[in-house]
Amino acid sequence: QVQLVESGGGLVQAGGSLRLSCAASGRTFRGYAMGWFRRAPGKEREVVAVISGSGGRTTYADFVKGRFTISRDNAKNTVYLQMNSLRPEDTAVYFCAAHRSTYYSTLPTDFSSWGQGTQVTVSS
Repeated sequence: QVQLVESGGGLVQAGGSLRLSCAASGRTFRGYAMGWFRRAPGKEREVVAVISGSGGRTTYADFVKGRFTISRDNAKNTVYLQMNSLRPEDTAVYFCAAHRSTYYSTLPTDFSSWGQGTQVTVSS
């Protein structure tokens, strides 16, 4: 099992930027895909971005392509989500998650460890 702690959320105006961080501990970090997901009020949880264990493969939801960038630093056991050109509809709790195996997928059910979430609020 891996422990995940997110940070970097907050309140920002539309068009602004935030950088989320997720620090991992308790399991080998390298080799496991990591993902960022979000849950907006009244909506289901949805995938935002996923990155492979090496960092060489990434997948983005259509609604963040060109605006968000996922990255990881395996030496620091940390995964990041750089969010630019934020919109009010990006308001949500953002969660970091670790894949259950060394395979690559983007299904939330394939991620076995979750952080507590960090609130991102974008004002218009």
